Amino acid sequence: MLPQLGEIERRRKNLGLNQKELARMVGVSQSMIAKIETGRINPSYVKTKAIFDLLESLEKKREMKVREIVQGNVIGVQKDDAVSKATKAMNETGYSQLPVFDGLRAVGSITEKTVLNQILRGRDPKELSRFSVESIMDEAFPIVDEEAPVTVISALLQYSQAVLVTKKGQIKGIVTKADLLKVVPTL
Repeated sequence: MLPQLGEIERRRKNLGLNQKELARMVGVSQSMIAKIETGRINPSYVKTKAIFDLLESLEKKREMKVREIVQGNVIGVQKDDAVSKATKAMNETGYSQLPVFDGLRAVGSITEKTVLNQILRGRDPKELSRFSVESIMDEAFPIVDEEAPVTVISALLQYSQAVLVTKKGQIKGIVTKADLLKVVPTL
């Protein structure tokens, strides 16, 4: 099912196209685009589909990819490392969350919140510092390919502290909510 004809003008403008440019790309006259946008004519299904297919194609090309915002240096800990190593890494880097690895494979995550919750539950901090990360870690961060659109990351970050990014199956970076904020233009 095709979107409403009223979407054409909004999507055209979002792409920075004028009516003449859109018409040329679709193979119709500028006046036809103007009439469609003002509701003076109802184009054929074939013309309507051609317009929406073109708009969608242009939108996909312009959509920002994860590789454009990913932080390449992934700081993490191994599952057998002591919690003290994880908290030290967080303090030194300023990161509030770290992926947990078993070799090169992501198996969990550890966050400031995870550690603080253990202390709030009555765990002695000195004792906790000697525990293995694996014993208190949370679920692993979601993993996406670097060619995924940023919209995928933004949806995942509503439920996770970070997202790991792969290239050809190898973890190459990480994206956090703070990284996502960097794509918002400042005025």
